[in-house]
Amino acid sequence: MRAEEAIGALLQLKPDKAMLVIDDGEREIAADAIEVGDCLRVRPGERIPADGEIIEGNSTVDESMLTGESLPVAKVLGDEVTGGSLNGAGALMVRATRVGGDALLMQMVRLVEAAQAGKAPIARLADVVAGYFVPAVLVVGAVAAVGWLWAGEDLSFALQVFVAVLIIACPCSLGLATPAAIMVGTGRGAHLGILFKSPEVLETAHKVDAVVLDKTGTITEGRPQVVAVEPLNGRRADEVLSLAAAVERGSEHPLAAAIVAAATERGLAVSEAIDVVASPGKGAQATVEGEDVVVGNRAMMAAVGVRVDEDSGSADGATVAWVAVAGALVGRVALADRPRPQSKDDVARLRQGGLEVVMLTGDSRPAAEAVARQVGIETVRAEVLPADKAATVQALQAEGRCVAMVGDGINDAPALATADVGMAFAAGTDVAAASAPVVLMHSRLADVARAIELSRAVVRTIKQNLFWAFFYNAAGIPVAAGALYLFGGPLLNPMLASLAMAFSSVSVVMNALRLRRFG
Repeated sequence: MRAEEAIGALLQLKPDKAMLVIDDGEREIAADAIEVGDCLRVRPGERIPADGEIIEGNSTVDESMLTGESLPVAKVLGDEVTGGSLNGAGALMVRATRVGGDALLMQMVRLVEAAQAGKAPIARLADVVAGYFVPAVLVVGAVAAVGWLWAGEDLSFALQVFVAVLIIACPCSLGLATPAAIMVGTGRGAHLGILFKSPEVLETAHKVDAVVLDKTGTITEGRPQVVAVEPLNGRRADEVLSLAAAVERGSEHPLAAAIVAAATERGLAVSEAIDVVASPGKGAQATVEGEDVVVGNRAMMAAVGVRVDEDSGSADGATVAWVAVAGALVGRVALADRPRPQSKDDVARLRQGGLEVVMLTGDSRPAAEAVARQVGIETVRAEVLPADKAATVQALQAEGRCVAMVGDGINDAPALATADVGMAFAAGTDVAAASAPVVLMHSRLADVARAIELSRAVVRTIKQNLFWAFFYNAAGIPVAAGALYLFGGPLLNPMLASLAMAFSSVSVVMNALRLRRFG
């Protein structure tokens, strides 16, 4: 089935051998013998034998089988690589950081196996029904046999009726109805990069009617970017950005890094800054080409005596870094965490599926509402502390909603665990992924809708299978008991009954296999 194919495809990605770098050269070892901290040589065209960090060289790496990313990803010194991915044209030296069962590849295999091994609640219902169904069939068969004996038929005839009833009513199709769909569904999900950790969550997801989305890293790209540069007092935009980048170049703050990155992308010359003084939470100041330059927020400007108009705040929720030279404003740089390019379409797909979409974030309300407008979300819960995110999910559940929570950070973990269905992006933190019963390997918002749609397809298939199994038995038992013979028709031969029983099981499996075409 597709489930076994998905696991097999993942296991085939793991190479058998690895080239260990030692003091006096290199030595080939079994991939299973790699230990954390080992330095491994990966030649062009080879599969990377373990999760690790690049300590020498650069290349492109094909991660399509693991992440779904169709294009090779550029990797340079310090980047992380995943075991099982395919190295491109460059030679790499990798320091192993996760091996054996801790490796991402083996974690994926375990999740798929665990999901297939469990039972969905609807499967347990089928087991309960089968527990009553089997004794009932025995009684029906015995009553039919005794009835025909009482009607004057011989013992051979009565035994034939009894055996035919038992064979045609064999609950094989009933037992296959749910696990066949679960196995094909989880396998298809793994192939699409959607890992369900249990069959329970695969079933529960079809009931979801409210989706709570964390903003940063889920709806947005998770990193601030310069969206506008507004020069003042006769300065040019490039000049303002260059001055800001000179002051911020030595800072590790995300906003500072975004300013420097924007200057680099525009190819601007950035002068050296001296006497740099940082003011945490406000900004920084330095001397650039003999002039005193200050970059920061409104509080920073007030601290150095530069007046900023009250009505000249940020546009559309963006964060503003003001730039002043020699005590006078020369411009402002607007920064924002932009929505992912496909977020608007992905949110629309969720709403078309009948789902209420809620944005949940700790950011300020203006910034949150600006992003919400861009992607088409009407309900926004802003300025929510990490500890209160789970309470927000619980409030929706108290309204009778079945809630899916989607996040990628440590602060999302409590909410992911509280939700009826927690979905974590694989590109996020390990804590988030551990707290969520669904892991989205591609880290795409589109896969949230796809996961719910897959769950609905699986449950729909299970119901079809159960209906067919019950209908088949309900129609077949009277025929096997001799209902047609009673009115002058043929008596069902036990061999034909066994053929019909097998056909029932095959039809259930074939119906489940249709899920292989999902997506």
